[in-house]
Amino acid sequence: MSVKAAVPLKKRIRHAIADETLIAAVKKTTDRLESGKLSSSAALGNWEQWREQGSRIRSHVVEHLDYYLGQLIDNVKKRGGHVHIADSAQEAVRIFLQIAKEKEAKSVLKSKSMVSEEVHLNKALEDIGVKVVESDLGEYIIQLFGEAPSHIIVPAIHKNRHQIADKFSEISGEKISQDTPTLTAFARQQLRKEFLEADIGVSGCNFAIAESGSVVMFTNEGNGRMITTLPPVHVAFMGMERLLPSFEDLETFVNLLPRSATGQKITTYVSVINGARHEGDLDGAQEFHLIIVDNGRSNILGDEEFQEVLNCIRCGACLNVCPVYRHIGGHAYGDVYPGPIGAVITPLLRDDMEEWGDLPYASSLCGACTEACPVKIPLHDMLVHLRARKVKLGLTPGWERMAFKAWSGTFAKAGRYRLSMKAAQLMIPFLAKEGFIEKGPLNMMGWTHARHFPSPAKKTFREEWGRIQQDLRSGEGDSTGGEGGDCHE
Repeated sequence: MSVKAAVPLKKRIRHAIADETLIAAVKKTTDRLESGKLSSSAALGNWEQWREQGSRIRSHVVEHLDYYLGQLIDNVKKRGGHVHIADSAQEAVRIFLQIAKEKEAKSVLKSKSMVSEEVHLNKALEDIGVKVVESDLGEYIIQLFGEAPSHIIVPAIHKNRHQIADKFSEISGEKISQDTPTLTAFARQQLRKEFLEADIGVSGCNFAIAESGSVVMFTNEGNGRMITTLPPVHVAFMGMERLLPSFEDLETFVNLLPRSATGQKITTYVSVINGARHEGDLDGAQEFHLIIVDNGRSNILGDEEFQEVLNCIRCGACLNVCPVYRHIGGHAYGDVYPGPIGAVITPLLRDDMEEWGDLPYASSLCGACTEACPVKIPLHDMLVHLRARKVKLGLTPGWERMAFKAWSGTFAKAGRYRLSMKAAQLMIPFLAKEGFIEKGPLNMMGWTHARHFPSPAKKTFREEWGRIQQDLRSGEGDSTGGEGGDCHE
């Protein structure tokens, strides 16, 4: 089932650009994250070799996904865990709700999980009256605002401390200071009781290790470990491609992921979960469930143009360098995954170019995303391929198809080209002002709304070149072979 965007992309973009607080907050944080990445990756040394190794490992896994999934499932079951395969978002939610019903769960506490956001788990739980609380600080903040994440790593990137303090003050009924220690202390106080009362803990899965059946989580807050040990039931959501063959391969991503995501040399916690609590264990959930989600991923397998997008490790590095994301934030993309990775993967996962085919145009095609990607996904190439796919499907606007047909017909004949240039020159005095076109006609207004378009030269290059050639010929006729003759050696 295709998910529809609430409002058109251009309207979402205009709304975002008008929000000066959002733009300032996003720019400040992305600057910090990118600066940290550059510093920590340089300190590691041989960064390009690490990227190449990460790309090789992820490509190998995706190419042999059926084998490693089978190995993972067998090993999770050997450790006493329960494995569920969900073909769609609806199936993933149905599986979880069945678990919650069997356990008579009244409250669910979540760690950060983009896949649970992808399947819209929170809304499904709220609809049946089950209390669901986000325990990651950023996720907790945006849940209070009733919003979706706007960044893969920093969900509340678009909020500043003043807005957060006002929201916390509204909840507490008293004035909460805007300093960071006070804000985090308030959130910790509010969430502490939730950890003790939760019936089910939900987590994501950065990587699953096929050889051992382990789930690995990279976190900077203690909430991830509390969620996987305190509630009696732990349910992990995992995108079907998030596999590594062995712990030896994990070493590469322990170095790549934190540096690319937050600029850290290593995250505060790297947690390895091996199913439910066993005899002799000091902690751990009494029951473990792993929900492996397809939701469109298998449709990308075998696609030569796009299969590499499944190599993504969800670090968010492409967002931090993207000039479009930095000006509009994450919500303008209309779905769970923002930025360049979202512009590529959303149309593919949704399998709906008619609804989501505009996203690949939310890019300058500068290539910064590809350069930043720690596993070398050619995102800017994929954006071009998606644009081409939209054209082939006949989903571009009628005026655009007519315009390109007219352009093709005009440039096919020299006489038509010259005539069009003459017509353009006649139009310039009505459009240009002091060397710039400030308000372009028709769809050119989209460009000139935010910037000035340089006025074309009064004479075309061909006209100038013809004059230069004529001057040269005239000069050659008058030449006496004097000075300058030696230049013809």
